[in-house]
Amino acid sequence: MLSILSFSMNAAFLLLCVSVCGQCGKMKLGVRRTSGQHHNHGTPLFKKTLDETKTHPLRSDHLLRVDDHDFTMRPEFAGPAVPVGVDVQVESLDSISEVDMDFTMTLYLRHYWKDERLSFPSKTNKSMTFDGRLVKKIWVPDVFFVHSKRSFIHDTTTENIMIRVYPDGHVLYSLRVTVTSACNMDFSRFPLDTQTCTLELESYAYTDEDLMLYWKSGDESLSTDDKISLSQFLIQKFHTTSRLAFYSSTGWYNRLYINFTLRRHIFFFLLQTYFPATLMVMLSWVSFWIDRRAVPARVSLGITTVLTMSTIITGVNASMPRVSYIKAVDIYLWVSFVFVFLSVLEYAAVNYLTTVHDGKDRKLREKPLPHTRTMLLDDAYGKSDVNGLAGYTQDPVSSGDKQEHMVVCLSLANEATAAKKKTLRGFRIIQNTHAIDAYSRMIFPGAFIFFNLIYWSVYC
Repeated sequence: MLSILSFSMNAAFLLLCVSVCGQCGKMKLGVRRTSGQHHNHGTPLFKKTLDETKTHPLRSDHLLRVDDHDFTMRPEFAGPAVPVGVDVQVESLDSISEVDMDFTMTLYLRHYWKDERLSFPSKTNKSMTFDGRLVKKIWVPDVFFVHSKRSFIHDTTTENIMIRVYPDGHVLYSLRVTVTSACNMDFSRFPLDTQTCTLELESYAYTDEDLMLYWKSGDESLSTDDKISLSQFLIQKFHTTSRLAFYSSTGWYNRLYINFTLRRHIFFFLLQTYFPATLMVMLSWVSFWIDRRAVPARVSLGITTVLTMSTIITGVNASMPRVSYIKAVDIYLWVSFVFVFLSVLEYAAVNYLTTVHDGKDRKLREKPLPHTRTMLLDDAYGKSDVNGLAGYTQDPVSSGDKQEHMVVCLSLANEATAAKKKTLRGFRIIQNTHAIDAYSRMIFPGAFIFFNLIYWSVYC
């Protein structure tokens, strides 16, 4: 009886414990629910309205119905021409090459057109953005760069292509491309020149009857980075133009032009070309103040200036294309070379005349005095006439013809003396080597200054 009573008491105690634990669990659960509800109601959260185009349960291919249409054909095939707007943002002008006559430019090229086959339903009217993988599935304009030598689309880390499709079918197609294109440069005023280069865009397959290219916003369709700068050029302006291009085999095409004007910086060429050439010309004038008998000094100075001018001319032409016309820098360098070369010729003339003059003096010193016979002249002849007959010997003549013979000899002697004086007076300056150097000190600098005044007034 006692065992039964103890057993019942233990069972009642266990039931009591179980019931108490159940109540505690419900109370904890209630507290958790209460706290959660307090968090939800006490701190209200504003939910962002989701774009249905980005939460659509279908794949993008199904949403755009890519498989339902033949995108190898342009929009509105067999209808009017598709208008394709274009705008360009120039990121950088990488290089301008005079030797290759081309330029390299990196830009963002954007196309705008409407393809109703890509329209999709959207309550928020927001667009969908895709990368370059969609390009292979839909139609895009086949724009290429006319006269381009090299071009590529950047592919780091992936292809720099973006496509944005709007619900009404409008498409934005953007890509980042670097292109190297030809630029017909005129170097007749180099390095004081201004160059105008053009980047041309055109559809390769579609004529103006199928595709109409146009600048989307006129002149504002072209934008540039303010940080664009070149080492040798100053970018004066960018502007856009458009016109039709005709090919005899295929027809008329819309062509867009990006024109930019570059003015060359002259300071680099002043330091590297004009200033050294001017110094060489001035250095060649130093020989005019060196004694004419200092042959090694004057010859070495002249040869040094000539060789230096030849080096400057060769260095300038090595970095330029082999054009068939004369450049402005060629005129200056070759005129400077002529001045230097003339200074060498001037000393050659001075040295030659000095040698001739010294030889004549030597012969006069070594020549013996001639023996003359004493002549008895009549009182009618003066001493000057007698001196004019020096060197003439008296031949044995008759006494009747003596007077007539002496008159003829005096006349011939006076004519020879007058002719000799005129000849000496005409060549006095040439024979005077000191006068040649003196005149060269004034003529050479004056002529070079006059040339510089004409040169810089014409080309500046």
